[in-house]
Amino acid sequence: MSIKSTILGFPRMGSDRQLKKLVEGFWSGKVTEQELADGSKQLRADHWALQASYGLTELPVGDFSYYDHVLDAAFAAGIIPERYQQVDNSGTQAYFAMGRGLQNKAIGIDVPSLEMKKWFDTNYHYMVPEVADDQTFSLHSTKVVDEFKEAQALGYTARPVVLGPVSLLALSKTAKGSSTKPLEHLAKLLPVYVELFGLLAAAGAEWVQVDEPVLSLDLDAAVYQPAFAQAYTELAQVAGLKYLLTSYFGRLGDNLSWAAALPVHGIHLDLVRGSADLDDALELIPTDKVISAGLINGRNIWKANLDKQLATLVKIIGARQSAAPVWVNSSCSLLHSPHSLKPEAGHLDQETLGWLSFAEEKVEEVAILAAAITDRDSVAEQLQRNAANVLSRQQSERITRPAVQQRLAALDESSYTRQAAFNVRQAVQRETLKLPLFPTTTIGSFPQTAEVRKARAQFRKGALSQEEYLQFLDAETRKCIEWQDEAGLDVLVHGEFERTDMVEFFGEHLEGFVFTKRGWVQSYGSRCVKPPVIFGDVSRPNAMTVDVAKFAQSCSPNKPVKGMLTGPVTILQWSFVRDDQPRSQTAGQIALAIRDEVVDLEAAGIRVIQVDEPAIREGLPLRKADYEAYLKWSVDVFRLATTGVRNETQIHTHFCYSDFNEIFTAIKSLDADVITIENSKSDLKLLGALEVHGYAAEIGPGLYDIHSPRVPSVEEMAARFAALQKYIPAENLWANPDCGLKTRGWPEVKESLTNLVAVAVAARKAHAA
Repeated sequence: MSIKSTILGFPRMGSDRQLKKLVEGFWSGKVTEQELADGSKQLRADHWALQASYGLTELPVGDFSYYDHVLDAAFAAGIIPERYQQVDNSGTQAYFAMGRGLQNKAIGIDVPSLEMKKWFDTNYHYMVPEVADDQTFSLHSTKVVDEFKEAQALGYTARPVVLGPVSLLALSKTAKGSSTKPLEHLAKLLPVYVELFGLLAAAGAEWVQVDEPVLSLDLDAAVYQPAFAQAYTELAQVAGLKYLLTSYFGRLGDNLSWAAALPVHGIHLDLVRGSADLDDALELIPTDKVISAGLINGRNIWKANLDKQLATLVKIIGARQSAAPVWVNSSCSLLHSPHSLKPEAGHLDQETLGWLSFAEEKVEEVAILAAAITDRDSVAEQLQRNAANVLSRQQSERITRPAVQQRLAALDESSYTRQAAFNVRQAVQRETLKLPLFPTTTIGSFPQTAEVRKARAQFRKGALSQEEYLQFLDAETRKCIEWQDEAGLDVLVHGEFERTDMVEFFGEHLEGFVFTKRGWVQSYGSRCVKPPVIFGDVSRPNAMTVDVAKFAQSCSPNKPVKGMLTGPVTILQWSFVRDDQPRSQTAGQIALAIRDEVVDLEAAGIRVIQVDEPAIREGLPLRKADYEAYLKWSVDVFRLATTGVRNETQIHTHFCYSDFNEIFTAIKSLDADVITIENSKSDLKLLGALEVHGYAAEIGPGLYDIHSPRVPSVEEMAARFAALQKYIPAENLWANPDCGLKTRGWPEVKESLTNLVAVAVAARKAHAA
């Protein structure tokens, strides 16, 4: 039996975030469109060469994207909403307008971006295609064909990667003013896929990886089984192509029985997060179909236990003697892993380095597993070294802190409950804070300017002393608070100039974390994050934000300044998390650390404390059967973090860029005094949740999208605010942006927030009348 070694996809950004620099240079006018294309082509070639150097027998192509692979698929199929038709779509202008909006007063263009949502339960964000009732489809881009030809010309055996037609429509939404569900357009979309796949066949492709990740969800078989059958029966008519039906992030479950019968040539199994499928898969997948065994975790950074995964591979091969080939693969695309461990040598200690595996190392792990089947002796040294590293982590004394575990085990019900019910707290807080009707605030961060980044870099290099750096941060904080006060905002923030990232900052101050030098992963568009690594039990040795919060409040004697913290679920979700204990236990440890910080902030005189939980929806399991257990512990850890304060202390939290309707009951159970929540990019879907579930506490649905550089007008935000007032009592409604302002520039921030304050002031006058 032949063994193919491959991966489902590779990180796009490059070892030093080269793509980020190219794309942002293009947006700023410093890089031409041709330079963007040439630089990207070289980056793809470098990535293919790296994969080939480890002996992968087939390379994925088409996984590269300037912005987002779902946006790529929609653009290629001609799903370009009417508002972008005014933008030149012969190059990249319309494409980027769909991703980030476009505001050009000189030529009279002002279009917001598409809605952005979390990609399943990851911290990657995708752009949500909009499908209208009269939607037409046409092949608008041959990007994947062009990239396949690039790889061919370089001598590689390549496999095009395409987001499948069913998932593309299932992940889309009905355009505003339309009523037809996107999946009802499947018959009209399929000819575009047939045309595209025909071009791939003509170019010499043998296999196409068709990603259908919705197969990992609970699907209505009455709807999706015929949709998949229709799609793949039609695609099977393309002569000369073989299809690898690919799903990831979990088990196929009930979908496996009918997915295995589709007219495709191979089925990919995520055997890291969906290992429960294996026995059924060996029975249900016909022996003439390839099984692609996703044995190397694309979602986390721990070294695989190769002996364990090799045993699984042997089991698959043993069950399929004289059947179609077996492929060794990553569980999902390596998009969610940092590029390479090599830059971490000298930064991380040798023991920790031995525990980790980034994208480049995962490629090697795939190759080792494949080689071990045909010639174990050829990789005996690598297997032995891997086993030693796995054992080292299991036995390390750095992992466990008995005092932390004992404190968590000793908690009782009082640790999860505020002193009084919300209505009592609200009355006390109104008397204490004396905020106006429709109070205004922001979510936390303000622009991280070139000057801020330069000062941070100089401090890290030793060119600025600690005293000089702290003086710089104090000056930036003071300027930020003074501007907010002058602009008329009611609850201020300090701007977070000392923080590179809302999770990394806290991890740097907690025990049980380590940090990488270049462990960047893509979050959305050109935005990258560097998740900390949780390797052991978590505790807080010292206060993390109290001194900064006290200074910030001293800059604003008449208005409250929020203490800004990141919540335990978000710290968990946006880190690479240890896999040797339940995630709920790690989250509980983080919650205790945040609780201590909340209590210390209150003791320091901070009257409003925000504990952000934008990732709470992201962490929701893909299968509804798993919802209840997750929501129980995620609500518990938030309450554990926030309930140690008095009634007069106002607790805020924040959510963004997910569909919260499914968890709105859990959001209510958090018992926060105020929630701010993304709203502007999702067509006010939040209003539906409010109508169904109600919400008695205070709430600030976002009035404008901060991920776009466009400035919203007063009229635009006023219309949105008026709609909200129909569902939310005036005394409970706040005015704020969708999210933090870190990635924006000061001119647009000032103009946008000035408009937002004008909306609130006008609403107060109208309400008084």
